Amino acid sequence: MLDAATIDQLAAELDASARTRQPLTHFSQRFPGMTIDDGYRVGRAWVALQRGRGDPVIGHKIGLTSRAMQLSSQIDEPDFGTLLGSMKLVAKAGEELQIPANRFLSPRVEVELAFVLKRELRGQVTVDEVLAATEYVTPAIEIIDARIEQFDRHTKAPRKVFDTISDNAANAAIVVGEGDDRYRANPLTTDLPWCGAILKLNGAVEETGLAAGVQGHPAIGIAWLAEKLQHWGDALQPGQIVLAGSFTRPVPAKAGDRFEADYGPLGVLHFRFV
Repeated sequence: MLDAATIDQLAAELDASARTRQPLTHFSQRFPGMTIDDGYRVGRAWVALQRGRGDPVIGHKIGLTSRAMQLSSQIDEPDFGTLLGSMKLVAKAGEELQIPANRFLSPRVEVELAFVLKRELRGQVTVDEVLAATEYVTPAIEIIDARIEQFDRHTKAPRKVFDTISDNAANAAIVVGEGDDRYRANPLTTDLPWCGAILKLNGAVEETGLAAGVQGHPAIGIAWLAEKLQHWGDALQPGQIVLAGSFTRPVPAKAGDRFEADYGPLGVLHFRFV
């Protein structure tokens, strides 16, 4: 286990990397005895630095929800991170959201559903309890990023799950829609596993997927997260946004790229990196 001083040091390094957009070498290589709990401690310490500057917590994200991603990361469960107010970007219906590419190091786009809660979820809960506590489900794009470089600059080895978790589960931004009633799906009457999306990049279909790809039902991850947060003395709170996990592969983005995420009956999100 890493000591408190090291946790604070690594959190400060992540904070600086996000500001300077200079990637860090793998924490797991520098500290071979690092554990998953150490990773969460670093990530939470970094979030605390940002909260100390007035950036509020607005929710949480769940990552590594597919079995393939878990196997490649050598874990048997998802991971999670924290959403902050500065991460929320709003795409208005019928308009193209402009996203500054220079706020990221190496942004990638993922297609997801987000749950907006109306009641607290704490500890062990069922999928039905998650649905009952959800005000609405909305299309959401997660923009992931890597303050800790994805591949070691010398060995080209991929980063480990300890690095990803330290890096706030690679979270960077979230795009949600506004101005279209379709963006607010009723969780009790919508067949969430069959909600799908077509992601276009510069006019070409890049990815398609169904929300069933997220552990069979996107609410399963929300229930898992409520129990995991209890370990840290935390809970999912009313008004928070919870990203349930991606059901497409991450698509790299750069300045000039135009994206369209078409969720069919749930609406369309348009955004461009500039």
